[in-house]
Amino acid sequence: MSRVIRVVGIGMGPQHLTPEAGEALAASSYVIAAAKREEDPLLAVRREVCAAHGLELVAVPDPERDRDDPADYRRAVREWHSARADAWADEIEGRAGSPALLAWGDPALYDSTIRIAWAVADRVEATVQVAPGISAPQVLAARHGIVLHRVGEPVHVTTERRLPDDVAAGQRNLVVMLTSGKLPEGVDGWSIWWGANLGTPTEQLVAGVVGDVAEEIETARTKAKDEAGWVMDVYLLRGPV
Repeated sequence: MSRVIRVVGIGMGPQHLTPEAGEALAASSYVIAAAKREEDPLLAVRREVCAAHGLELVAVPDPERDRDDPADYRRAVREWHSARADAWADEIEGRAGSPALLAWGDPALYDSTIRIAWAVADRVEATVQVAPGISAPQVLAARHGIVLHRVGEPVHVTTERRLPDDVAAGQRNLVVMLTSGKLPEGVDGWSIWWGANLGTPTEQLVAGVVGDVAEEIETARTKAKDEAGWVMDVYLLRGPV
């Protein structure tokens, strides 16, 4: 088995590539990426990464996904991932060499590129290698100059979808990912450290008490999206002791 599918964490772009990620790209023949729409500004960031390493970017139209809160969320995601794996496998089968798949942040944290890579590998008789990347929570903590957890206490990493249940279950120190810009209810007195498009020219940062800075966060998120054409944000939410 000579074909290798390399999953490469790229942080938020070329500025975050590690030497290990660079070596993985140097060993690859081309890059496969999902094209979610005709004019996808995030593809431009991937093209910058590819150009820096002399690689062709092969944009594959992404299968449709049910994003309207499907009754069976996990099943909807599994079906979407399977359809994406089929599309990528078809492209890889028709090409020589070993592809790379670029994952935002670190591919081990709230990203399914590794899962899809293994599904593709089963279809095209390949193996999978992973190069880690700089994650959004890492950059968030660095930008705000904070530690993600209190002394001797854990940090709970979750998603916006699961946040209300996690807070209700008693979590009081949470990193929240896969966000849509909607802050949770009932936490106005909590502290928040928020960031969007971290490590890029359109980076936005806000910190304070949720009830005091909620509107500022909304404005900053809109500004980041307007300037970049896209927005990825993450935040640390901490309840009173």
